[in-house]
Amino acid sequence: MSANFGDDLGEHVTPLNQLFGLCSAGNQDTEFLPERRSLRIHGHSTTIRLERAFWNVLEELAASEDMTVASLVTKIYDHCQFANQKNLASCLRVVCLKFINIGL
Repeated sequence: MSANFGDDLGEHVTPLNQLFGLCSAGNQDTEFLPERRSLRIHGHSTTIRLERAFWNVLEELAASEDMTVASLVTKIYDHCQFANQKNLASCLRVVCLKFINIGL
């Protein structure tokens, strides 16, 4: 697929084709790589595994809230534990998507 998102292959320019084009440009492929980070939540050490793209969004959200990523994750944990007690990583991914969707 070319940089114009498939036009010369007879494909229509769609949001998905545009995303595929962005993923193949530069070093975007590193966004898919899982990354483990260890942090403390209420004094308990935990390791969370998320794709680099989600860590980037969490870093941006933490900066916008003037807090560390660890503090942000703790705050999200406290809020999300009622909805999904067993999977903090899923909760973090949903928060990232919601943050991107509201475009703050």
